[in-house]
Amino acid sequence: MRTKKEGDEFEKIRKELVKKKAKITGNAKVVLERRYLIKDEKGKVCETPEDLFARVAINISLADKKYHEKADIAKTANKFYNLMSDCDFTPNSPTLMNAGRELQQLSACFVLPIDDDMSSIMQTLYDTVMVHKSGGGTGFSFSRLRPNGSRIRTTSGTSPGPLSFIRMYNNTTEEVKQGGTRRGANMGILRVDHPDIINFIYAKQDNKAITNFNLSVAVTDKFMQAVHKNQYYNLINPHTKTHYTLEQLSSIQHQIHKDAPSLRISSDNKKVIDTHTDDEIGVIRDGDVLLNARKVFNVIVKMAWHNGEPGIVFIDKVNETNPTPDLAEIESTNPCGEQPLLPYESCNLGSINLANFVKKGEIDYDRLSQVVHTTVHFLDNVVDMNKYPLKQIESMTLANRKIGLGVMGFADMLIQLGIPYNSEKGVKLGEKIMKFIDDESKKASAELAKTRGVFPNFKDSIYDKNSKNFKGKNLLLRNASTTTIAPTGTISIIAGASSGIEPLFAVVFKRTNILYKGDELIEINPFFEKKAKELGFYSKELMKEVSEKGTIHDMDKIPKEVRKTFVTSHDISPEYHIKMQAAFQKYTDNAVSKTVNFPNNATEEDIRKVYELAYELGCKGVTVYRDGSREEQVLNIMKEKQAEKEAEKKGVAIKKKRPEVTVGATRKMVTGCGNLYVTINQDEKGNIFEVFNQIGKAGGCADSQAEAIGRLTSLALRSGVHPKEITKELKGISCHRPFGFGPHRMLSCSDAIGKAIEKHIQEMGVQLAPSPAQSELSTYTETLLVEEIKEMLKNFVFGIQKSLIFEYRKNIRFFCNSKAKLLLKLNKRQAVTKSQRLFECSN
Repeated sequence: MRTKKEGDEFEKIRKELVKKKAKITGNAKVVLERRYLIKDEKGKVCETPEDLFARVAINISLADKKYHEKADIAKTANKFYNLMSDCDFTPNSPTLMNAGRELQQLSACFVLPIDDDMSSIMQTLYDTVMVHKSGGGTGFSFSRLRPNGSRIRTTSGTSPGPLSFIRMYNNTTEEVKQGGTRRGANMGILRVDHPDIINFIYAKQDNKAITNFNLSVAVTDKFMQAVHKNQYYNLINPHTKTHYTLEQLSSIQHQIHKDAPSLRISSDNKKVIDTHTDDEIGVIRDGDVLLNARKVFNVIVKMAWHNGEPGIVFIDKVNETNPTPDLAEIESTNPCGEQPLLPYESCNLGSINLANFVKKGEIDYDRLSQVVHTTVHFLDNVVDMNKYPLKQIESMTLANRKIGLGVMGFADMLIQLGIPYNSEKGVKLGEKIMKFIDDESKKASAELAKTRGVFPNFKDSIYDKNSKNFKGKNLLLRNASTTTIAPTGTISIIAGASSGIEPLFAVVFKRTNILYKGDELIEINPFFEKKAKELGFYSKELMKEVSEKGTIHDMDKIPKEVRKTFVTSHDISPEYHIKMQAAFQKYTDNAVSKTVNFPNNATEEDIRKVYELAYELGCKGVTVYRDGSREEQVLNIMKEKQAEKEAEKKGVAIKKKRPEVTVGATRKMVTGCGNLYVTINQDEKGNIFEVFNQIGKAGGCADSQAEAIGRLTSLALRSGVHPKEITKELKGISCHRPFGFGPHRMLSCSDAIGKAIEKHIQEMGVQLAPSPAQSELSTYTETLLVEEIKEMLKNFVFGIQKSLIFEYRKNIRFFCNSKAKLLLKLNKRQAVTKSQRLFECSN
């Protein structure tokens, strides 16, 4: 408990700190207000950005008292406050949200162990819920679990295998929100020599499967060598720790499970067949099941080409830099892949904004060094001030004291220096800047160790010169690891910087500005705008054109040198993405979070080459994504000239009259505001005619804005606007609360609505121009006649003003012929208020 004297002292420090205004943008203010700043019971914001930074700075500085009774808290808090208010450094989101508050859970990343017994599986499931509840994400290795069909001695039954338990964890996560604000995120990893590896690789072939997990294959050096030599390798049964045998595979061939065996034996008992493709994938040799490494690798590549899942973790390379190998092997990472951790470890992250360290065309290394030392002090204090969700996590984290100092704004730094991202000079600078930060972070950690002591598990670590694990760096460190490259996400918006070490996503783009009632604004990279005005080629028309194209790569009206410097992610070859990742990985203790972008026309061979290059250059993992390979992904920005011409020909738009009966489908889209339900109806000719949106249980502005988008979209459709024009405008709009990872990412509710309409067009074969009425039977299990139900339910108010009651339909079937006849079958009826979901999805 804080004494009155302490409270008065901290309030005095706070008042002094907030006199200095934070150097943040309007977008940063919106993000902070919507997600980070403290709100009262009515949802009203009751702290400023300056208050937040002061709250965090004072709380984190209090750890100094643990080591120095007379520590100058005001002085330390001032240093920490300046870091954040100047946007030189931003800690991870849990620290910003929770420091100085009741929850006080400050870590973002956790890894939990799963052993091959039901008590461990269920205990870890419970632990997962507690971690998600506190605001953290979790990683797991399912490699210890016995394969599908294995006998269970105690029950005489058989095990369903790792995939079944992954689904169980996924379903539980669906019902739990991280820190009460967002659905939990997970990483699931399986070793490449696990007998169920083929089913695991295919697990997310359906984009709707296991949506709360990123999946990665733990690939070994031995496997990669076998790929290179086109050799076979053994599968290992983790339960028996022995080779997987013909007898074991034979015993499960006719068992009934949700997951059918991924392998079967040929009639002559000599070959192993992939049941997903009926192709030969292995052989039986001396009674053991062996798979062809190159063929398995090809399956991984095929699925990565298909939709980006699974990723790859080079697990042996991860363990080469495990600082405490005698404690345990590293088996898993956090959900984004940048933080490999031991079981029950956690890590707190923070990133330096490199864009702030360019002065007169040169990198200010002196100031960067000072900031690195202060941030290491900050992150080490976080370890002590953290309130951990589990005792085991607290014990392991305090024993290793891992921190993850990373960077953001690297693309902005390159632009200021006039260095193309996709150049050898850019790659070399990436390596140089990360080496400097890593070296300085080790010096800072060693300085802390002089007064606070080395991390408790220092003995027998790779830094202990008396240990067999010694790696040649005789450093007495406070922290077992100091550097990590995280994706940064919203903290890069707060800092006004480009994300992590990624290139720019776009030079100019459209954003809905919440401060101005949702007006769509053209947002320009500040360095590009400055350069355009300096060189005299700036115009509003040009900026709009750039926003539509998404790249300036082939725009001759912009100087060549500018086009070379302001490159975007899709301008850069996959090889340079990997080269840059490897450059930063070389001097990063943990791992690097980065996505390698491919154009839509990339081949499986292109992806295979990148995987092999990543392994060759020493990356610890790879995530690839081929543009457009997921239905939910934002496709390339393009200008549809033909559609514009058609719109111009129409002249004055004439609103079509709504028919008495419409048919359609409802889609569930998961956003940062909750489940968004998008109902898309068609007229008697099969044309998309109207759209209705509802956010489950959200209420307030989010709900009303979703409804408004639906009304305006419907008006545009009924006025002759082409559906593709609407999806083009809606997709790509960003907000303060994006959701998901990589290709799963929903940038905003507007983005999700645009994707839902596009998905409807693709899956339902919807007509985009007038066509004869359909004559075939069609079945839609998710159809809702919204307008009719609204009219019918106006009488049901039950004394609650503006409350809408609606009927839940279980199944609706319809026959469409030239007269658009409709057959409705309504089963169970259920009344729900508008403050709850407008409708439920039967899936």
